[in-house]
Amino acid sequence: MICVILVAGHGTLLENEIKNDPDYCHLTGIPKALLPGVGGRRILDYWWEAIKTRQLFSEVYLVTNADKYKYYERWATASEFPVENIVNDGTTLYSNRLGAVADFELVVRTKTIQDDIMVVAGDMLFQDAKFDIVQVLDYFRLKKDGDLAIYYEMENTEITTTRGVVEVDPASKSDSTAPIPVAAKRLNRGIVEISPDDNRIIKFFEKPLSNETNSRLASVVFYCFRKQSIQSVDQFLQSHLVVDQRNFGYYMEWLIMENKAKVYGMKLPTGFQLIGQVGLKDYQCWLEFFASKKNADKMGQTITKRAYARIGLIGNPSDGFHGKTIAMSIANFWAEVNMVESENLILVPHPLNDPTEFGSLVDLHGISRKEGYLGGLRLLQATCKKFYQYCSERGIALARRNFTLKYDTNIPRQVGLAGSSAIVVATLKCLMQFFNLTDKDMAKEIQPQFVLDVEMQELFITAGLQDRVVQVYEGMVYMDFEKRLIDSRGFGQYSNMDMQHLPSFWLAYVGDPSDSGKIHSNVRERWNSGETDVIAAMKKFADLTDQAKSAFELQDWTRLADLMNQNFDLRRQIYGDKALGMTNLRMVDIAREHGSAVKFPGSGGAVIGLCLEPSKMTQLRQALQVEGFVVCDLIPYAGCVDQCEK
Repeated sequence: MICVILVAGHGTLLENEIKNDPDYCHLTGIPKALLPGVGGRRILDYWWEAIKTRQLFSEVYLVTNADKYKYYERWATASEFPVENIVNDGTTLYSNRLGAVADFELVVRTKTIQDDIMVVAGDMLFQDAKFDIVQVLDYFRLKKDGDLAIYYEMENTEITTTRGVVEVDPASKSDSTAPIPVAAKRLNRGIVEISPDDNRIIKFFEKPLSNETNSRLASVVFYCFRKQSIQSVDQFLQSHLVVDQRNFGYYMEWLIMENKAKVYGMKLPTGFQLIGQVGLKDYQCWLEFFASKKNADKMGQTITKRAYARIGLIGNPSDGFHGKTIAMSIANFWAEVNMVESENLILVPHPLNDPTEFGSLVDLHGISRKEGYLGGLRLLQATCKKFYQYCSERGIALARRNFTLKYDTNIPRQVGLAGSSAIVVATLKCLMQFFNLTDKDMAKEIQPQFVLDVEMQELFITAGLQDRVVQVYEGMVYMDFEKRLIDSRGFGQYSNMDMQHLPSFWLAYVGDPSDSGKIHSNVRERWNSGETDVIAAMKKFADLTDQAKSAFELQDWTRLADLMNQNFDLRRQIYGDKALGMTNLRMVDIAREHGSAVKFPGSGGAVIGLCLEPSKMTQLRQALQVEGFVVCDLIPYAGCVDQCEK
């Protein structure tokens, strides 16, 4: 593959203002790409360092103008860039410039290039030098049937007076046939709309009016072209004789809108700014803007995220069988993940959950028998692996940043409170913040499925969506997993419920659970074979959920208690006592002996109860404690608007 760096522009405005400014006059005559970038290094140095890494290209060419040729020749000898690969377009004035596309064609023609080409603007500032060009090339090769255009998401505070934008959801675009208000301003950026299905760019607008799109995704001069696509450059130049139209924005607009060429989009996690025809003030503003972002993301800043345990209030276990459930986050228990940037990528074992040192062979035997061999470290590793895979497949390039990741949790193990998924959810939150991803990059609706895929596809943990949904959404969530919804869009219908006037729930769980001795259930096999009783039971679970939703809304706690009991009885009928376990059944018996509604909040090892007679609660608590069960009052967790963390 070939790389072409474009630095042939004539920055007359910026050059004149630098000449007349006492603080910058020492930079007089220096071409734009050799001006200081973020951190003081020359802008072109950043690009050359990224491009020459690991010999990704068979040749790298740089095209400049005659006026600045000697500057780049001197830069080349000092930077180990082959001087013979600098192409001089012969222009000395802005008025006789060729245009970026014509400069590109000059390189292709004079160097007889017959290969795929990556082209970048060498006078383009970027916020973070750690983005990985390897990921760009990998994604380009993955999308074999089209070219590639790079974009990034602008922040709300970013100035939009010099560049292009990408719109991901076509439905959000305003009607292009509507009258244009007199007050509408023209953006100085290109705009693209991208198909959410395959990342193909379906529309590209160069410098659109501000009312043509609500998108904040900016296109930049950073493309990968297949060798068979290069022939379209001549066709474009023959039909666009005015030099002002010979920039890459207009070329991409023509290529996609008129030629109907297949071009994919890829998102980079960093901001870009082309300093073409900008003044000194704009140049200073962009340096300050990117520098402030760089400082905000400086190494050493710790990211801390939590995900909370959950209780299934009604409907479970039908979430794995296209049913309906209501579940709630609780503040009693949580998993916490910490991430900090580091030189190498390090996953830190938990001293209790991932032991590597033991007091003796007897100690090792006892811990292994009780806890098993599956700690939390595997969850961190699987989440990181799946996160990289997700981003690679969806055209999201990640910065070359390493980190140290460690976790802690107080969620009791092996009692069905979603401790494993809590670690995965908290890790996902850390990764998304660390790499500047938002819900636009991984929609909230599909995050639970991502978490489930980590557990099922990577670690072969059998589970359903309920736990992951409530841990992503937080609070009390009504969930409908209807097959039609799951099959058509990959997620169900999820909605948060009001938590202001909840009754008091209690939780009891086994104080000394063991990883051994659990009885396998055959309900899944019976469901897959179409057994009538199982299918009817899952429909009944869904019906109980709808009734419970109404009971919550009406604050009818007597009705809710009855529905919880029905939920458990139906589960017992379908699964059988052996699968439920005698210890779990004993907790249920004790609760019912004391007049409390009771059911499983998860897969087993704990029960959740609703006692409507407070006078009996003390005796119930003592009865459970006498037999070695741990009892606590539940603290509902409603979540927080800012995703709660530090």
